[in-house]
Amino acid sequence: MHIPSPSENGFHLGPLFIHYYGLMYVIGITLAILITQRRWKAVGGDPSLVGDVALWAVPAGIIGGRIYFDITTPKYIPHHWYGFLAVWDGGLGIWGGIAAGAAVGVWRVRRHKANGALFADAVAPALLVAQAVGRIGNYFNKELFGGPTSLPWGLYIPPSYRPPGYLGYTTFQPTFLYELIFDLALAATLVWLGHHRGIKPPGLFALYVTGYSAFRIFEESLRVDPSEHFLGLRLNMYVAIVLTVAGALWFWRTQRRDRPVPATAEGPADAGEPQARAPGEGTGETSDGEPGPGQEMPAEVGADRGTAAPEASAAADGAEHAG
Repeated sequence: MHIPSPSENGFHLGPLFIHYYGLMYVIGITLAILITQRRWKAVGGDPSLVGDVALWAVPAGIIGGRIYFDITTPKYIPHHWYGFLAVWDGGLGIWGGIAAGAAVGVWRVRRHKANGALFADAVAPALLVAQAVGRIGNYFNKELFGGPTSLPWGLYIPPSYRPPGYLGYTTFQPTFLYELIFDLALAATLVWLGHHRGIKPPGLFALYVTGYSAFRIFEESLRVDPSEHFLGLRLNMYVAIVLTVAGALWFWRTQRRDRPVPATAEGPADAGEPQARAPGEGTGETSDGEPGPGQEMPAEVGADRGTAAPEASAAADGAEHAG
């Protein structure tokens, strides 16, 4: 009993060959945009900002993810002149993708004079959903697996995909599946915390960085695919450890702040661009007639809505990269 490997990694659509790996990323990105739009609108933001951010951040994330992949797993770069660019024939490093995408996203959010801290919290669960869907693409590529195992859910890997030294084994730890499950569980946890625990922004994003990075420490201890090593450990292991500590410190720091979070930066938005506002910004009330940021609001209401209450942290912190 084991998990079989897929026989094909794509399908033909007329003259085009569609790789499941790329298709999963398209589906994941689409879901992330839709989820973020819903969450951003719930805190009074303009949903159109999400599309603008995605238009710039997604290409940046793909470029950053590919650069990180090429640096950390050079043995997987296809052996032709455009191999370092061949996303369809290799992979993306999630930390490089999040780092580049977050940097560009912060730029777009600040250009619209919107609150970067609130936006980061809105996007955090959505990123995890996108990552989970992307791991299905790893399954079709027969990659991202761990060491040999005899467990019933071991993943069968064909001989041509097994790394050197493991040709005698048939089933391996399905680390892609472990991460898929963890990503969805952490996404659900962040949504719950945002509704029931009044986390000050960008605390949810900081927890995303902390939680995902901590899981990667476990995952990297299982993986056997080729990777750059330093002092006997995979390079990704060091990145995961550093980001786990940094994310935890970032969360602690954000929750100690007691200054109000403005929904938008002071001053008008750039000409022709919409402002993304938290509930009540500029009116003193939310669309439901509830007190807006800067006015008194019952603690349980502010916690449940995920809005920027008077105790929330200050203006738009740039989102840290998540791996």
